[in-house]
Amino acid sequence: MRVVVIIAALLTLGLAEFGFVATQNKADLASLVALAEHDISPSPATSEPSTPAETSQAVANRIVAALIRISDFIRISDKIAQPAAVTSATPTLGAKNASFTITIPACNNPNAIGLSRIVQIDTTGGPAFGTEHFKQHDFLRDKEVVLTFDDGPWPRNTPMVLKALQDNCIKATFFEIGEHATWRPDLTKLLVAAGMTVGSHTWSHKDLAKNPYAKDIEQAKQEIEMGVSAVHMAADGPIAPFFRFPDLQQPADLIAYLGTRNIATFSTDIDSFDFKIHKPDDVIKSVLTKLAKNGKGIVLMHDFQKGTAEAMPQLLAQLKANGYKIVHMVPAGPVTTLAKYDDMVKAQDKFSSTNNTRPESSVVKTISE
Repeated sequence: MRVVVIIAALLTLGLAEFGFVATQNKADLASLVALAEHDISPSPATSEPSTPAETSQAVANRIVAALIRISDFIRISDKIAQPAAVTSATPTLGAKNASFTITIPACNNPNAIGLSRIVQIDTTGGPAFGTEHFKQHDFLRDKEVVLTFDDGPWPRNTPMVLKALQDNCIKATFFEIGEHATWRPDLTKLLVAAGMTVGSHTWSHKDLAKNPYAKDIEQAKQEIEMGVSAVHMAADGPIAPFFRFPDLQQPADLIAYLGTRNIATFSTDIDSFDFKIHKPDDVIKSVLTKLAKNGKGIVLMHDFQKGTAEAMPQLLAQLKANGYKIVHMVPAGPVTTLAKYDDMVKAQDKFSSTNNTRPESSVVKTISE
């Protein structure tokens, strides 16, 4: 019994060392101590050892087993303390989940803002984020910012945004329109190759709270799912099960549907309104003013907008100057597309055609210049 007390004391000290508040998880603590006591106590089905040496060895073995349990408990305590559906990725593990890297990359730019933290989102059941509409998972700490971009990919603007992010050693989340992705799949691939998180934003940016979609859930599902399939095809690999409704119009029945698909819904904490504010200086002012009031937030912008793309280098410099920290979101696993909607996207003949198999040089030739 004395050994059990020692083990419990070690557990408490270990949890304190890791900054974990044991009172938040009394059941876990009690269960662990009970397991430790069980591991250390001799099994009633086992006869008593015949010598003191055997007794010492048996107890030692049980102590080691109990300490392993304690070590595992302490190792995951930071995850337990996080809000539901969100865990902090460990920057030093160098691990990958599917194709989603969860390490903070090295940064060679001393003036860059850099990444502060990476969080991994478990989208099981379709959790919803963004305090403008949802209050369940407010996972950001004070002065933390998540950058998100809608309506891309778009020529010139998306590469400009990407360059600013890369120059500052940070990553962001892009909610792409499926049809746009079919026009420029190379830009989607560029974002994925750069380690950005790519989600979807419907097939053609329809307001799903309005008719005909409000009356016909199957038509609304098609708009959502074709977007998922198209972005997935453009990426030519895994994308995140992250979705944002156009105009942030989020019918309850469609949120429920996304839950059945294990796709997370993202609203926002801070809407930059850059779709109305086109001057770069005004975009910067809008974001910084709202952040100063809110203190933190998931920020909604549009890589579709030229003014936003032009604003990015200075906006990131201002975020750093004002002490903000950039957090990147990655999914626990990739989205799964549905074959029915994959076929619908393929039927659009956006990606390829049987008439487009010849190399361009044999189709188009300069005859005068």
